[in-house]
Amino acid sequence: MSDLIAVAYPDKATAESVRERLMQLMTERVIELEDAVVVDRDEGGQVKLHQIHHPAAAGAAGGALWGGLIGLLFLAPLLGAAIGAAAGGAAGAFSDVGVSDRFMKDLGQKLAPGGAALIVLVSKMTPDKVLPEISSYGGEVMQTSLDNESEERLREALDARSAVAV
Repeated sequence: MSDLIAVAYPDKATAESVRERLMQLMTERVIELEDAVVVDRDEGGQVKLHQIHHPAAAGAAGGALWGGLIGLLFLAPLLGAAIGAAAGGAAGAFSDVGVSDRFMKDLGQKLAPGGAALIVLVSKMTPDKVLPEISSYGGEVMQTSLDNESEERLREALDARSAVAV
């Protein structure tokens, strides 16, 4: 079972930095993420999602490959690739993997203008190694599906930086 964690930051750059650090920790096998999305709210109040997975692009690439191969059978590989890319792109655009876009946009509306949040879907984590790595960035927990004890540990780790910065 995966846990959802949403942490607010003062700006998009900080949220992006935390996501990059979590990606590095993934290569070290300290954490496993299913999704990691930065949500920011610009000064005009518009919410934007910055995802690492682009299902439409992946679907188009896979569709083009399969369409080209099938097109070879009918001596029209370019036509097959074009049709496959269009079908794959459409299928990818309609598939929502990870955290719901609607949920993330609703959460983004709660951010102050200019603020950002990192929303992650964690399937496995070693908290003793992850929390010290992200605590230096600070942040405010917006929402989690963690148990009360784990959520409190996360809040304490993020608050530790705030106490030092003041």
